[in-house]
Order: sequence, then C-alpha cells, then structure tokens
Amino acid sequence: MTNDQNSGNQLFPIFLRLDQLQLLIVGGGAVGLEKVSAILKNSSNANITLIAPEIREEIKALSDKFKNLKLIQREYQLSDLEGKDLVIVATSLHELNKKVREDAKSKKILTNVADTPDICDFYLSSVVKKGDLKIAISTNGKSPTFAKRIREMLEDVLPDGMDSVMDNLKSIREKLKGDFEYKVKKLNEITSLFREKGNSDKS
Repeated sequence: MTNDQNSGNQLFPIFLRLDQLQLLIVGGGAVGLEKVSAILKNSSNANITLIAPEIREEIKALSDKFKNLKLIQREYQLSDLEGKDLVIVATSLHELNKKVREDAKSKKILTNVADTPDICDFYLSSVVKKGDLKIAISTNGKSPTFAKRIREMLEDVLPDGMDSVMDNLKSIREKLKGDFEYKVKKLNEITSLFREKGNSDKS
C-alpha cells in the first residue's frame, strides 16, 4: 500500500440489513429521538428496542406508527444486551454511556456512542436517498454538519426519477449474455453516459 492509502478516512462503509438484526438504543431524549428517526427513515423495518427512564412523546408517537420499535421505560440493565447485534448509546450521562460501551464491548457487540467518536465502533452516516439509490457520507466523525451540507447538495443535484433508471439497469443486466467480465464491461459502457451527460451540462 502507498502512504496515500494509509492516510485519511480509514472507515469501511457498509449497508446493514437492520430488519435482520437487533438494535438497542439507550436514551430517550433529544439525541435518542434523532437516532431513532434517522434509522427509521432509512430502514422502516429495523428491529429497535429503546430503553430509558424517560422517553420523549415524539418517540412514543413513532412507536405507535412503527410496531418494530419497542419501548422500555426504565433504567438500563446489563441484561438488555442479550440477543442484541448493535448498540447506540444516546444519553447525556457520561458515566452511563461509558458503562454501556464497556458492557457491550465485553459481549463483542458493536457500539456507537453519540458525540463521542473516539470510542465508537461505527458511525451513523449522513445519507442521500433517491429511491433505491442510497449514498452514505462520512467525515470520519469530525463534522456531521459538513456531511449534512454535502447531503443537501447531492439531494439537489440528483434527479428524483432514479428508481426508473435503476430498474432499467437491472433489466439490462439480467438480459446481458456472457461471463461476469463481459457484463461489467457492457454496464460500464452504458453507465458512462451519465458521466458524459454531466460533463456536457457543465460546458
């Protein structure tokens, strides 16, 4: 590897199927609401358990709409981690955040601690969504606000009719004959038209 490859953002982006995983959120305040809302916006079938002694009314309203959002109104307990695949800690209590993080790490459960990037196993990205096209943006935890601005810019630039484009490309891919290398070559030729159109629009 070159030095350039070893520098900069070292995060590896992945897209999780949260409908097949169990997510725990600890915290029912403003940050908890932000996390729940972002997750349900991107994955409406996500399996979420949220635990907090006090839960905002907006979160309770979401649980009425999304039956896969389970609310437990009490203090966090170690047993809450049983069967969980991911944890998001979203409280304003530093010592509680640290405890949940340590408990989860002892059970090898990946954890995100809101506003504490140094102890996160993963970050929540700013996401651009146009139908089936989804783009995640990361600043390596340095500036969520800048990631938000990039998201807004891309939302303005990308057309709303991306679903029909994706459906057409899927249909073309399924009809192509030949081996994997040939299909990749042909799809590269077809999708290069998007880049050429973008360049011509700038001129």
